[in-house]
Amino acid sequence: MTEKLSLTELQLIIRDSLYMALPGMYWVVAEISEIKENSAGHCYLELIEKHPAEKNVRARIKAIIWSKRYRFLKSFFENITGESLKVSLNILIKAKVEYHELYGLSLIITDIDPAFTIGEMAIKRQLVIKKLEQEGVFSMNKELNIPTAPQKIAVISSKSAAGYSDFINHLTGNSFGYVFYTVLIESAMQGTETESGVISALDRIANNSHLFDLVVIIRGGGSQSDLSWFDSYNIAYHVTQFPLPVITGIGHEKDMSVTDMVANTSLKTPTAVADFLINSVVVAEDHLIEMSSEIKNISSGIIEKNRNRIETSGIRLLPLARIMLAGIKDKLSGRIIEIINIGKEHTYRAGLLPVNLRSRLVSAVKTFSIEKETAIERRRQIIISGTLTSLNKNNIRLVGLEKTLNILKPENVLQRGYTITSINGEILKRSIQANADDIIDTQFIDGTVKSRVVGKT
Repeated sequence: MTEKLSLTELQLIIRDSLYMALPGMYWVVAEISEIKENSAGHCYLELIEKHPAEKNVRARIKAIIWSKRYRFLKSFFENITGESLKVSLNILIKAKVEYHELYGLSLIITDIDPAFTIGEMAIKRQLVIKKLEQEGVFSMNKELNIPTAPQKIAVISSKSAAGYSDFINHLTGNSFGYVFYTVLIESAMQGTETESGVISALDRIANNSHLFDLVVIIRGGGSQSDLSWFDSYNIAYHVTQFPLPVITGIGHEKDMSVTDMVANTSLKTPTAVADFLINSVVVAEDHLIEMSSEIKNISSGIIEKNRNRIETSGIRLLPLARIMLAGIKDKLSGRIIEIINIGKEHTYRAGLLPVNLRSRLVSAVKTFSIEKETAIERRRQIIISGTLTSLNKNNIRLVGLEKTLNILKPENVLQRGYTITSINGEILKRSIQANADDIIDTQFIDGTVKSRVVGKT
């Protein structure tokens, strides 16, 4: 073909060929990879197809829902599925192929089948549940025992969530006056950050699990699409492996998320969770009161039984005690008579001993006295002799010390040519004590001389 075409002409040929080849409407299954709504109300999407076992995109095309149709389809889809059109959602659309010379190939969407999306969501949920069951972890958290009176609560929620405020107000304002200790670990509770936020919060609590009795995940009401974030396999798996019981109060009356299913206890609303915790403490208190009453009754029975036994034993023991006392009295009487006879015999013998002992004692005393007098006289002579010798020695020593003191008297030292140097009455013993220009006094035998220090050597 030698005919030359302009780009516009080629584009028109392509468009007409497509319209002739694909004239009707087609139902197409695709995944939303991008979606945005412009100021005019038109919805622009990018649709892709991926194989379930692959991450690579196999097909991609642009799509448009014009504003009038979009308002209807959006409302219809959300009412049926409880889900909004969003990224990663698989949808079944009715569309026609359109080719524009400026914007290229695209699909014009005229209808969306919500039943398909509901089925896809249900299938994904069932796959997650089946995987958890196959791994043998689905009921692991349910096997943990909730403490008898849980009061230390770790809460995973958004601080701004109405459900969190309802939970705290209901818990702290309980009519029984129970005290609960709560710690909020904040996390996004809807949107793409939900999974990472909740998992991070669970990890933080697990690292300090000894501080808590259990974990509560609450968020309050919302759409079905908000609930779907808790169908995440990763969140559910973390809950199954958690060392503490997990209670959920995500806020949906009709449906349960996978996270609800694997949690130890699932309740519909945050206030229901608060009621559950309050009731647990009420049950524990009632149980304690009941146990206390039982212990009291049992104790009273034991005391009464033993009191009766003591009284019966007393009645039985009284005659025996009297018989035993009579026997003991007879034995004591016999022993007294024996002791009296033995005492008389010893007294008689003791009367003979003093006479012999007295004569022996008088003789021994005389001998002892003579020996002691002799020893005392000998020691007296030794003391007198030693005292005189010591006095003579000390007298000689004192004379020598007196002579030494006379020699060391200052006036005698000065007579031998020595002098005494002082500053302000303080005697100088070292040259370091004197400084230049100090006035010093030098004492001689016949007077004192004042001098000024001009240098030191």
